[in-house]
Amino acid sequence: MDRDPLTAISPLDGRYAAKTDPLRNIFSEYGLVRFRVLAEVRWVQFLAQEPGVDGLGPLSPVVNDVLSALAERFGPDDARQVKDIERRTNHDVKAVEYLIADRLVHGADLSRIRPFLHFACTSEDINNIAYALMLRHGRDDLLLPQLRQVVAVLDAMARGLAEVPMLARTHGQPASPTTMGKELANSAWRLKRQLQQLRAVEPLAKMNGAVGNFNAHRAAYPGVDWPGVSRRFIESLGLVWNPYTTQIEPHDWIAEYCHCLIRCNVILLDLARDLWGYISIGYFRQRKVDTEVGSSTMPHKVNPIDFENAEGNLGIANALLNHFAEKLPVSRWQRDLSDSTVLRNLGVAIGHSTLAIQSLLTGLRKLEADAPRMRLELQNSWEVLGEAVQTVMRRHGHADAYERLKELTRGSAISRESLAAFLRTVDLPAAERERLLGLTPEAYTGDAARLARLAADSEP
Repeated sequence: MDRDPLTAISPLDGRYAAKTDPLRNIFSEYGLVRFRVLAEVRWVQFLAQEPGVDGLGPLSPVVNDVLSALAERFGPDDARQVKDIERRTNHDVKAVEYLIADRLVHGADLSRIRPFLHFACTSEDINNIAYALMLRHGRDDLLLPQLRQVVAVLDAMARGLAEVPMLARTHGQPASPTTMGKELANSAWRLKRQLQQLRAVEPLAKMNGAVGNFNAHRAAYPGVDWPGVSRRFIESLGLVWNPYTTQIEPHDWIAEYCHCLIRCNVILLDLARDLWGYISIGYFRQRKVDTEVGSSTMPHKVNPIDFENAEGNLGIANALLNHFAEKLPVSRWQRDLSDSTVLRNLGVAIGHSTLAIQSLLTGLRKLEADAPRMRLELQNSWEVLGEAVQTVMRRHGHADAYERLKELTRGSAISRESLAAFLRTVDLPAAERERLLGLTPEAYTGDAARLARLAADSEP
């Protein structure tokens, strides 16, 4: 069967192929091979600069250019050649080494490098660097920019709707009023805080041999400060050196990365469900697209499908991310291979996360707040002022204030007139009574508007 989006097993490569295309250069098999080649080449180039590693450097500018070109211009056709070699070797990292070796057969200068390819390395020295680069690029180039877009849209909506009052609901029941801008600002503020933490996760890597002790390194060059070399090399790649590992870098930092992304996704999931609910009760309308169909049988439907799509994809992403965080830091003794196939699915979790973010952004940009609908509901909810009245009564010495308002309002809809009649029976200073008589549910929003604007214009 031909391979195209219609015959793909995963919807990431099928139905959603166009939306996940930016991930291919990073998280595909090609991306992994490309990062492996980069790690192998940079290791040779780095060793050639070490004065204690005789027999390799210094490399001529021409040789350096050949190596850099191999790493920086590595394309899908090159990766296919690696896969061809792998079919013979049945070892993916060794296939990378052999491809590079095949490219270094022309001329004495290039041939001199070949013994130092993959020098003193275990496969995991290359793999852990490749995955660290992969996840760093995925975060910095894809996830953070997309999540910042969500924050920017929410901040803009928070400013625009800062003064639009709405009936809050706690336990699904009418509660003290808020503003729609303040509720959106809550989500934006939560997300900003998690973005700071996701950005701060340090991508760790190691280059220390078969069991993390520089055994082969020390055997070949006893006088070289190999931990120092390893640290400088890892840091030259923009990664953070981990000095204590077994054969594998223990993946604790990947668990931290996954947990941060899970928290971002949970905030987005919470937002998607809330917006779905606000659409359901008419607080938001969705701008319709004339060519779209909402139902195969009910012509009137404009469904909140973007938020539903986001919710579904966030669930898949977090299921995988949770598994990564629990599984990857666990390895039997100095190494087992059970992490290998799991790591290959990192891009799947990132893919579902980015799909969800795109759907959420699409949905947010379709929303139109129905301020009159929100105000109408507030005008029919005078019972929510019971909190204000009983609190003012407490201030003026009424120990039974809560009980009196409970008797008046609990489980009952009251009117402006019935609340006013109650207030005229309460012993309060005249100015306080008049202030409460002038209070409306629409105006009882506390600092919501100010808080919305403040959150939209600042960082945690």
